[in-house]
Amino acid sequence: MSVGRIGLVVHGGRQAALDAAARVRSWASDRGIPTADIDVWDDDNGRLSARAEAEKAGHPDLIVTVGGDGTFLRGARVAAPIGALVLGVNVGRVGFLTEVAVDDLDAALEAVGNHAIHIDARMMLTMRASRPLEIPEGMAALLHYGRGPALPSPPMRPGAAADVGWGVALDILALNDIVFEKLARDRQSSIAVYVDAHLFASYSADGLIVSSPTGSTAYSFAAGGPILSPKLDALVFTPVAPHMVFNRSLVLSVEQRVAVRVLDHSGQVAVSVDGQLRGVLDPGDWVSVYAGPQRARLVRLSDAVFLDRVRARFGLADARAAVADGDPPAIYQPAEPLPEDLAHPGPHDDRPV
Repeated sequence: MSVGRIGLVVHGGRQAALDAAARVRSWASDRGIPTADIDVWDDDNGRLSARAEAEKAGHPDLIVTVGGDGTFLRGARVAAPIGALVLGVNVGRVGFLTEVAVDDLDAALEAVGNHAIHIDARMMLTMRASRPLEIPEGMAALLHYGRGPALPSPPMRPGAAADVGWGVALDILALNDIVFEKLARDRQSSIAVYVDAHLFASYSADGLIVSSPTGSTAYSFAAGGPILSPKLDALVFTPVAPHMVFNRSLVLSVEQRVAVRVLDHSGQVAVSVDGQLRGVLDPGDWVSVYAGPQRARLVRLSDAVFLDRVRARFGLADARAAVADGDPPAIYQPAEPLPEDLAHPGPHDDRPV
């Protein structure tokens, strides 16, 4: 894939990010590649939906984010609907999603230009709802907190509910997660959770998280959920501080859907998509979360091992007792060639039809 236009999403509050963005513009200019700034926060005009941002930027082929994981998620929301690649430059603290350090930026851009990259296709999430999501008037001012204007409520996809199926189809994609949280500190959210239209349980909780495998290392992990390999296509449902004995996560098939319905006497429930508030649910409202129609296309410079990244980013340490009992090799692989049952693990699809 040749790069004809580059979009830039930059953390404007960090000088290192501004300097790195200038290097991207210089690299592109030397090669006659136009650039455009994306998701520039404007207090007067607000922010745009993903498709509107992509159109304003001229539908770039590559979006370079310069910041941390939050900045990367901003770029991914614009890139996914148009199939653009996303390259993350890390000037943040953790940088789990971002790929390259600032010192390696020029080499990374050259690799993209020379097609010497790997494309890591990640599953995303989308939603249907009982009605269009809305942010109540006056709430946007409370959400600023230095993060810029709030994103608009997600637009509806074309077609009336009667034509496209049950509920309102929302034009929105999440790379990490969709979170349902109580809006008021002194009022619990009471939510019924359905899996494939069947009631699983009703929760009184601070929140409920539906995450992708990519998002399993984010809020879901902090709430006690499992880490999933991004090579899986699955949904993870994790309650946050539930007032009940059962507080475990569920890992569901990519073909399943998770629906939440706000119970009749519950407090209001905020709906956040990749950390950004996108609407508020009232009692009786429902939202269904399921796998999205597009994948995020992340640029990787090498075919890195996911769990190596987990170990490095989270600073995982070996058990002291285990270290005292031996020093394991960093790489261990049985001798080649592998026997047939290990070369092709898993059950063979030879059952009678």
